[in-house]
Amino acid sequence: MSDIYGQALLDFQNNCATQDIKTWSSIAGKDVMPLKYLFRSYKNMPLIEQKALSLCSGKVLDIGCGAGSHSLYLQNKGFNITALDISKGAIEVCKSRGLKKTSNQDFWCLKNLKFDTILLLMNGIGLSGTLNKLPQFLSQLKSLLNKGGQILVDSSDIIYMYKTFEDKYDIPSDYYYGEVQFTMTYKKQTTQKFNWLYLDFKNLQKYAQQEGLKCLKVQEGTHYDYLAKLSV
Repeated sequence: MSDIYGQALLDFQNNCATQDIKTWSSIAGKDVMPLKYLFRSYKNMPLIEQKALSLCSGKVLDIGCGAGSHSLYLQNKGFNITALDISKGAIEVCKSRGLKKTSNQDFWCLKNLKFDTILLLMNGIGLSGTLNKLPQFLSQLKSLLNKGGQILVDSSDIIYMYKTFEDKYDIPSDYYYGEVQFTMTYKKQTTQKFNWLYLDFKNLQKYAQQEGLKCLKVQEGTHYDYLAKLSV
């Protein structure tokens, strides 16, 4: 089962899912990713995601679209939206849910395409993997923007995970504290470890400016999360 995430989405879409995705991370240990949440409606989305969707304009690219909930909302509002995911199963789900424009590609391989809005929701900045790959990641995003375009991205500052009983922070010295390793397990199949980045706003702003991007914090969430807008 090479596409564990996609298979789980397909099972849920076809009403044959008997379990959720189990995750393991280097920061939080074992956890569960409820499949139902990935199919949520607009009214069940966090306020940060609702705000991001309200700011979309023009031709939109939804990177890491998953089951396509954000893209479906925008399509129903009349937007020219392309839902992109590296997972073949996820894209099959998007198509079965009625999305007209989908792309089963690796984001890093996109070339000669331009968009007015790029969405990176559910901590889409995590796709960069590590802090040292963030400049390359932001440069790739910038290359996909039309003149006057925008990137809408949310993330979380997970420094609270390192807080000690003395109200101090036991932050690692040999890597950025937002760099996390994950695995996903579904139906006794487990992915290889992969890197995922949680990014505090100050570092996002710093690296964005180095790539010639303006960075504004649009909204703060309820638990160390935020929505940011990047533009040239």
